[in-house]
Amino acid sequence: MKLRLLLVVAGFAAVAATAEEPFVPGLGDFMGATQVRHAKLWFAGSERNWPLAAYEVDELREGLDDAARQNPTFKGIPVQTLLSQYITQPLADVGKAIEAHDEDGFQQAFDRLSAACNGCHQTAGHGFISIKRPTALPVTNQRFTPDTP
Repeated sequence: MKLRLLLVVAGFAAVAATAEEPFVPGLGDFMGATQVRHAKLWFAGSERNWPLAAYEVDELREGLDDAARQNPTFKGIPVQTLLSQYITQPLADVGKAIEAHDEDGFQQAFDRLSAACNGCHQTAGHGFISIKRPTALPVTNQRFTPDTP
């Protein structure tokens, strides 16, 4: 009986210790959210919903910064170095096209951003993850067309 009670108490202690440790999302968790934002960015920009597209660029930037802060290295490679090398400039170019309300420029910059994502994946040993223009909405409960005044 004492052994059984000791095991139960030890089990509760282990659960309590685990519950106190904060959850830290893995890089894959951040990349899944990034993929959804990437798709939402495409649909916002292709509908010329410039405020929503600008918001999605900011969310991408913020999410990738969080990813690098929470997961400083991936397979020994500094994540921030990868992001700086591949993503920073293409994402800025998308933002510039959005600010200019330049639909053609947006599409070209978006495709360069997607190619940059794929280059980053190649360098990280995950070339099998290939990003492209989305063909279906990532969510069905959001309108991507802009409000008309």
